[in-house]
Amino acid sequence: MNLFRKPLTFLLIGMTFFSCNKKEVAFSDPLITNRDTTINPADDFFNYANNGWFKKNPIAKTDSSNGIMRTVVDTINGQIKSICENSAKDESAAKGSNKQKIGDFYASGMDTIAIEKAGLSPLNLEIKKINEIKDITGLVNTIAHLQTVGADPAFTFYVSQDDKISTKYALFFGQGGLGMKQRDYYLDSDKRNVEIRAAYLSHLKNMMRFTGDEELAASKNAATIMKLETELAKSSRKLEELRDPIKNYNKITVEKFNTLTPDIDWKKILPILGIVKADTVIVGQPEFFKALNTTIKKYTIEDWKTYLKFNLVSAYAPYLNSAIEKENFKFYSTTLNGVGTQKPRWKRVVEQTDSSLGELIGQVYVSDYMPKGVKEKLLEVGNNIRDVFASHIKKLDWMSEPTKQKALFKLSKMVMKLGYPDKWKDMSSLSIDRKSYCGNVMKAYIWDYQYMINKFGKPVDRNEWVMQPQTYNAYYNPSNNEIVIPACNIIVPGYEGRMPDDAVLYGIIGGSFFGHEITHGFDDQGSQYDEKGNLNNWWTAEDLKKFKAKTKLIVDQYNKYSILGKNVNGDATQGENIADLGGVIMGYEAFQKTAQFKNKEKISGLTPEQRYFLAYAYSWMINRRDESKINQIMTDVHSPEQFRVNGPLSNIPEFHKAFNVKKGDKMYQPDSLRVVIW
Repeated sequence: MNLFRKPLTFLLIGMTFFSCNKKEVAFSDPLITNRDTTINPADDFFNYANNGWFKKNPIAKTDSSNGIMRTVVDTINGQIKSICENSAKDESAAKGSNKQKIGDFYASGMDTIAIEKAGLSPLNLEIKKINEIKDITGLVNTIAHLQTVGADPAFTFYVSQDDKISTKYALFFGQGGLGMKQRDYYLDSDKRNVEIRAAYLSHLKNMMRFTGDEELAASKNAATIMKLETELAKSSRKLEELRDPIKNYNKITVEKFNTLTPDIDWKKILPILGIVKADTVIVGQPEFFKALNTTIKKYTIEDWKTYLKFNLVSAYAPYLNSAIEKENFKFYSTTLNGVGTQKPRWKRVVEQTDSSLGELIGQVYVSDYMPKGVKEKLLEVGNNIRDVFASHIKKLDWMSEPTKQKALFKLSKMVMKLGYPDKWKDMSSLSIDRKSYCGNVMKAYIWDYQYMINKFGKPVDRNEWVMQPQTYNAYYNPSNNEIVIPACNIIVPGYEGRMPDDAVLYGIIGGSFFGHEITHGFDDQGSQYDEKGNLNNWWTAEDLKKFKAKTKLIVDQYNKYSILGKNVNGDATQGENIADLGGVIMGYEAFQKTAQFKNKEKISGLTPEQRYFLAYAYSWMINRRDESKINQIMTDVHSPEQFRVNGPLSNIPEFHKAFNVKKGDKMYQPDSLRVVIW
């Protein structure tokens, strides 16, 4: 589904948890037990630190990966399951209450008899609209309508803050419409992508059979969809090109947008999208829309109907009958990520209930599962990291004083939203019942879409969260100059019942968490936004030149890394790589101010320095299937976890000293190649 969100800078799988419960329990230090001491830490620190755990904990058949993320998410899902089940059992819950909505949504997802009986019927109204298309005007109007009900054909659309005027909301249009999401799957000629395209063609055929096509018609229509999507892929920008906020900011009048696409009348489409009046739009990739206009005329109306039916059914496949759900799983989970078995039904439904009603579940989660003092502890660590970052800026030898002052001012204005929102969204207008699981998912999507559309023309709400307190993640939002850290980042697996030592807290929460997100404000993208969240160059020409020379070094470093014959894209991942490097350095320097570090306190035979770097590696303790690794390299702006550890640490002298890394070791990076930015 189209999540209609401006891309934020997410940490993804890097968050961790700590418990505020100090009750003493039997303790086996994970920093010791997770290690594989047959591996030289100076050659591959990631696997030295984590492979002992990987050996004892193979990837489950239902998952594409295993590790700290899976462990924590399973814990959260278990808690959400309790919330869902208790809500579903409560017959006294008032209609329209949070408990009624959560309980009915979950119950509808668990009612497989009703889901099987319904088949495609929850989508009948939308399919009817597709079937009624008669000309290009009807086609583009239906494409626009489908954007509002959970499908994502032809392009992407969302409302978000204007990158150059962060006090106002703007309308964003961007490339999209690809069933495989990433252009390279359609265009790369290597053996794996050729095989994936063959599997996708088979998937398309099977999905068209579910819509009622006979065998021959399904084969023909599958080929048509593939050709049409390949056409869209050819005019789509590469992953790394999408990371340039200036090149992807093209504000034009609606009239000029119409001129760019003469067969698409945006003045008529905007009301269908829910926008009554607008003078300008921001078009991310104008060349894509110019090509889209040609593609609309190149393919017949019947071809486009076929594409739209697939796009709609594919968007809702996980919530339909078993045959459709399994076919969807076979391609997107098995082919692309190597997962052979679906998760139990309850897990799938819990995850979707959380996705659709996360704001409602979050209120219960905070009340029932968030220990006291979490916000305060997070704020303490966050402020310490910010102080260290300020100290680093002041000491930079490559940045002039005027630019330093602007960087420090931006840092001082950076907002830290921690734990959970102070004000919850009002979801009282969302109606949920037990009649249809797919229907409930669609209603939640439509509510979310309307919530987004209603922002346009109103003052920007800088207090809004786009992540739930029970979401295992974090993000930096450049338009608000803010970092957001949800409540669930409060337990470190293995330290249940005790507070981890400072090396662990600062290696995980300080480095992979606050340090990472704060650095995003100063990576290759974030550095282009000022303290108010506007795209605005606050650098001197000479300082910017020096900064780009430094970021080029990190691009070159990561371009050399490869997995299974596939090289990391250093350009696409550079923002995350900069944040990883800055985060681990800031976390380490903040840790140096603690009593544990100052007293050179050893724990489990490890020095403070060794514990810190092992804790940092623990925060990325994730083992992926081969298919998932390749998919990650092709589609993700985050480097594989192995390089999120080995990459930044190879640049840090203190790490070299702590683990005796010397010339000739694989982790050794000579001074001339070590990347030092912030």
